[in-house]
Amino acid sequence: MSFRSLRNYAFFAAALIAISASAALSQDASPDPEAILQKAVQNLGGDKYLKITSQIGRGKYSIIKDGGVVSFQSFIDVIVFPDKERTDFKGGGVKSVQTNVGSTGWTFDGDAEVIKLQGEKQVENFKFGIRTSLDNLLRGHWRKEAKLSYAGKRPSTLGKRNDVVKLTYNDGLIVEFEFAADTGLPMKAIYTRSGPEGEDSNEEDRYAQFVDVDGVNAPFIIDHFTNGKHASRINYESIEHNRQIPDSIFAKPSNVKELKKDLKM
Repeated sequence: MSFRSLRNYAFFAAALIAISASAALSQDASPDPEAILQKAVQNLGGDKYLKITSQIGRGKYSIIKDGGVVSFQSFIDVIVFPDKERTDFKGGGVKSVQTNVGSTGWTFDGDAEVIKLQGEKQVENFKFGIRTSLDNLLRGHWRKEAKLSYAGKRPSTLGKRNDVVKLTYNDGLIVEFEFAADTGLPMKAIYTRSGPEGEDSNEEDRYAQFVDVDGVNAPFIIDHFTNGKHASRINYESIEHNRQIPDSIFAKPSNVKELKKDLKM
């Protein structure tokens, strides 16, 4: 081996050692994703957040297209964690209801005055919504069906950065959650959804306007983006936690008269 080749080899070997050491240092320096979740939970209210068993939210739901609101409805959303939810929408004098309990569900179409059992696809959409939700992540309901990892940092607003954690489900679904590196508050959830004809769309939920509700910080605005375009907004006007929720409100009613009345909670 000539002096030149020996020198090149020595340089190459030294470079490999430096890269390996840098990679090891980078890995060692990577934040623990579990610690990021713990920080988020603490900043959302700690034990008060984790001990929430039910939630009643009231507000406005807007459909957005080309940067403008094309329709909006008032809503009352009742959740009993982890998998019971009823949402009553009202707009233009017409009411609609969507209710899910585990692997079952029903809907009410106020225009047609018809109550229907949900089909398999509707139930799947409900379960998909749970799997991609912030509450599902922070409450740990994913632990028997997914793995958590750290995915690095991403630019945020005003020179700030977000820590990214990745939830990889056993069936291949991947959801990335972004948390503000300074405050630890949740900023985004990012995932891919398959459409009815097999096409994929990039979906993103953005959390904003955190409000202290009896010691729990709750995002009062959730903006949804599809393929980078603003598609909808949930704007809460009030949120209540740990109210007693009767099972009867989730049961499919026998006639439409019961559903024409406003849900009293």
